[in-house]
Amino acid sequence: MSLEESKQAVVDDFSMYDEWLDKYEYLIDLGKKLEPLPESSKTGEKLIKGCQSRVWLDYEVKDGCVYFSADSDAIITKGIISLLIGVYSGRTASEIASDDFAWIEKIGLRQNLSPTRSNGLASMVQTIKQIAKTLANNG
Repeated sequence: MSLEESKQAVVDDFSMYDEWLDKYEYLIDLGKKLEPLPESSKTGEKLIKGCQSRVWLDYEVKDGCVYFSADSDAIITKGIISLLIGVYSGRTASEIASDDFAWIEKIGLRQNLSPTRSNGLASMVQTIKQIAKTLANNG
């Protein structure tokens, strides 16, 4: 599935629900399905700064693509990072770095989060973009 198809799939998934309570349930389900990071990966350098909850983001590059893994100590936050890595994991660094992340606005996520969670979402997006830009520039 292309990046555009993957983003559209998320927009479609979110449009199935009329109420934000149902969308939060969807995020919680995503968080529950996210494979937890091993404790050895939950280090300070993998901790995303700017999140109220603790969120760790790890990655590896295989065959020219970036594969993300993540974890959080808060279930909705875990769902949000799961959503992001579900879209961007397995893409090239330049593909991620050049994306506008506009699909997040399309699903209304930022507007329906508390200010602290919204800031956390921005920090997650910024961290993913920064990793991709660094890898794209060094690759």
